[in-house]
Amino acid sequence: MKLEKKQIIELKIEKIVYGGEGLGYFNDFAVFVPMSVPGDILNVEIISLKKTYGRALIKEILTPGEERVKENRITFEDFQGCDFGMLNYESQLKYKKEMVEDVIKRIGKNTTVVTEDTLESPIKKNYRNKVIEPFSYDKGEIITGFFKRKSHDVFQVEDNILNSLLGNKVIKELKVLLNRDRVSVYDESTHKGILRHVMVRTNTFNEAMVVLIINSDKVKENIEKILLELKENIKEIKSIYVSLNNKRTNVAMGNKNVLLAGDKTLKEEINEIHFNISPNSFFQINVPQTKRLYDLAISMFGNIENKNIIDAYAGTGTIGMILSKKAKKVYSVEIVESAVKDGKNTAKENGIKNIEFICGDVNKELEILTKDEKIDSIILDPPRKGIDEESLLSISKMDIKEIIYISCNPSTFARDIEILAREGYSLEKVKPVDMFPQTSHIEVVGRLVKN
Repeated sequence: MKLEKKQIIELKIEKIVYGGEGLGYFNDFAVFVPMSVPGDILNVEIISLKKTYGRALIKEILTPGEERVKENRITFEDFQGCDFGMLNYESQLKYKKEMVEDVIKRIGKNTTVVTEDTLESPIKKNYRNKVIEPFSYDKGEIITGFFKRKSHDVFQVEDNILNSLLGNKVIKELKVLLNRDRVSVYDESTHKGILRHVMVRTNTFNEAMVVLIINSDKVKENIEKILLELKENIKEIKSIYVSLNNKRTNVAMGNKNVLLAGDKTLKEEINEIHFNISPNSFFQINVPQTKRLYDLAISMFGNIENKNIIDAYAGTGTIGMILSKKAKKVYSVEIVESAVKDGKNTAKENGIKNIEFICGDVNKELEILTKDEKIDSIILDPPRKGIDEESLLSISKMDIKEIIYISCNPSTFARDIEILAREGYSLEKVKPVDMFPQTSHIEVVGRLVKN
């Protein structure tokens, strides 16, 4: 029987594959189904067909798999955009480990290393310390929320299960005030209307920064009045900005952020190092788990006290500063100038002296450093695309004996360890870390040593 688009079929889900979708077979033809769980027996609707596989969406759960949460919800929107929200937490951890194992064997061509169990997050929901929600209308009411899958249509939820409780409280109250005063919402097609996005950042001290992003080149009087009233109503708000963005763009934040009231930055603390977070700062989303991630990475270094360590792709140098508490010397290398400047300021404020911040391309700076200093180890924490082969080959030529690799993308991690293996590095240890519960995203930490 040949499948057709929009056809509804009964399907049993066999397993979860890398990326988080369930896989079932219809007459030996592979069908991928988001939001499905192994053991589910489902009625699904075919939405696309290729030569060797198809994709489908759940129409009805006939028999739920044992690992499915009890609520009978079936869509991406039902779970507020959380593509692992349909799984109980123990199963989320199990499948994240399996996905890491799969890419290390398949892409990394490594069948010897044992993947450790996934490091669970101490907080399973309401862990995000930063959210940006777009504005829209629903039946004449101003709403914020998420974009529906593969669209720019916004859907609203009562309480965002990933946003911090304080963040939810702030957004809820802001919408009450905006609806009361009937502020206009930005329309992408006409480039008219005021409200574009709201960003709320919170910290572990239960304080908030609010950034209202508007389609304007100046702060409107009515907007200022509403935001000052919001700050008066919610005492935990320590900082309020208006971000001016009057360009036709999908980028949320504007080029100019105007401090309206309160503190310039929001404070945060990791491993007794104090950070100042501004509207544009990069900072880890799940702070309690970030502490555990960094502790894990540092624990993988051997004899750290006597080592000169390079923190490559360092961002603002967070992990480098934490490393510097134990290491002999740390060199923090980052190409983004503003991040390097933030790192230097943080180190100065915290009295950290055995770290040197270097702004430049990792390849060039590594070559200079290894000529002038004996470098014992390097810690890599690159963006999702991983590290280009040229950089990996440069690192391998510098006789650095130990690499600790933190990755937010297991498939590029696996690709990179395979390249390093050809250059004489063996992967000794690998552990998945659950930075983002309720989603299929996985962080990985690995230790490689040169043979």
